Amino acid sequence: MAKLCYLKENALNAICPYFTMFPLEFPMRHLAKFKKEDPVIIDPFCGRGTSMFAARKLGLKAWGIDSSPVATAIARAKLASCSKEDILDLARDLLQNAATDMPESEFFSKLYTSQTLKDVCALREGLLSHAHETDASVMLRALVLGALHGPLNKSLDTAIYFSNQMPRTFASKPDYSVRYWDQRSLVPPAISVLDVLKRKLDRIPTLDEQFTGSFHQIIEGDSQLEITRAKVADDFSIVITSPPYYGMKTYVQDQWIRNWFLGGASTVDYTSGPQLEHGGVTTFAESLGKVWRNMADTRADSLRMFIRFGIIPSAKIDAKKIMQMSLEASGKEWKIISIRSAETAAEGKRQATQMKSKSSAAIEYDFHVVRR
Repeated sequence: MAKLCYLKENALNAICPYFTMFPLEFPMRHLAKFKKEDPVIIDPFCGRGTSMFAARKLGLKAWGIDSSPVATAIARAKLASCSKEDILDLARDLLQNAATDMPESEFFSKLYTSQTLKDVCALREGLLSHAHETDASVMLRALVLGALHGPLNKSLDTAIYFSNQMPRTFASKPDYSVRYWDQRSLVPPAISVLDVLKRKLDRIPTLDEQFTGSFHQIIEGDSQLEITRAKVADDFSIVITSPPYYGMKTYVQDQWIRNWFLGGASTVDYTSGPQLEHGGVTTFAESLGKVWRNMADTRADSLRMFIRFGIIPSAKIDAKKIMQMSLEASGKEWKIISIRSAETAAEGKRQATQMKSKSSAAIEYDFHVVRR
């Protein structure tokens, strides 16, 4: 019962599964210690906005930055507030319009039924043309992103995904997917898009409570750049984040269906690279150091950074050494207070079993660093 209550209470944080997410306990544990100081929080690699959700729960103001439009679309929902009926009313309005731009590939014809594809495209076009972003449109977009693909459900009355069998945290590539479905005679479910959205909303507690923050505090941009940092209007005193792990280069490609829904191509874009430079350890550390330099420039009297960082096992590089190199490359004065091995969290792994893919757990460490 306690676990069910926990899942219900934090369902907004899981509005869209995202394979690089760190567990909610990480930001909650650290931010709770400073709640009485009423600090402003920033996450320069905010991903799906777990740090923002933790700040929302604790009544703290938070900013998030990420270069991925998928990440920022999800994170903005953590700082939005509106009624569930407002979200459904917007969905109904958008579904009344016929889509004019529909992908015609074999992949999409086997990913969704024809009616589901029409509805998804209607929502896509409607949200892309929405003149003024609102809390309802932010929430609806994140809901749809979370329902675009996932495992098949035996009962259509409880389905919470639109698609044929797929992982829920990343999108497998088209050719592989088509072969997988054909070999197993799998077909997409004949679901109602609106019913799926209702079920997902039913899992989330009230969304219109008052709290400190706005979805405008999520910035799409590169945290290495001063121009991106300049968009943050508050002097933050706590950085809590998990940078891209060394060796992880396929964030864009792994989220290609969600990128398509946000206006991208209906094919995988293999030309888009990672946010941080991966041309060797030194290059990566210098790239990450630019972010720490931007963080250090806050005018707050003090600055603490809580960083979860790691490497994929195949990289065979010391994550602690890379972190030290990146701090030195920032050109700022830092003191490492502690380095601890991070606990392995099953919820942070890719849902590889959905399509029998193989993956290895990253080697992770938690760093507590302060500006001198």
